[in-house]
Amino acid sequence: EICYKELSNSKYDIAAYYIIATAEASANLSRYDGVRYGNRAKADSLGQMYANTRGEGFGAEVQRRMLLGTFVLSSGYYDAYYIKAQKARAFIKREYDDILSEVDIILMPVAPSVAYKFGELKDPLSAYLSDIYTIGVNLAGLPAITVPVANDENGLNISAQLVGAAWQEQVVLDAALSLENIIKGK
Repeated sequence: EICYKELSNSKYDIAAYYIIATAEASANLSRYDGVRYGNRAKADSLGQMYANTRGEGFGAEVQRRMLLGTFVLSSGYYDAYYIKAQKARAFIKREYDDILSEVDIILMPVAPSVAYKFGELKDPLSAYLSDIYTIGVNLAGLPAITVPVANDENGLNISAQLVGAAWQEQVVLDAALSLENIIKGK
């Protein structure tokens, strides 16, 4: 039986996710300072060693996320951003839980467009926005799997995402196998 539902609050997903994810990245990666963890860069002073270690050890995207996460967790902004994002996360989870109380599986897109060619996407904001359909599931902490369902005219992958209720990984895997069999015509 098919039941159509709308995730009406997905507009909060990107903001909440990028606040929480960057804060967690900043907190977790801050230990890689070249003293206790990570590769130590050569330098003449301790401050320069920290800067060189992080500059050499992390790519531009990781540095961007760490910088934003450090800002989000800083004094005066923690309550304004991080606490509100955690409240949004709870709200997002409740919406998925409500839907999954009525159905076994949610079938939804993985991305708003087909896959892009390797190296084609240069703008970080476009990359962030391509996550729109997966980040809510991550925030809710639910099991999900991506299944390739077709290719576009250029041979680029089109996939669907199957999402299940908490602790229902087997249901998600069984649904993915069923979907793959349907696509293969079995």
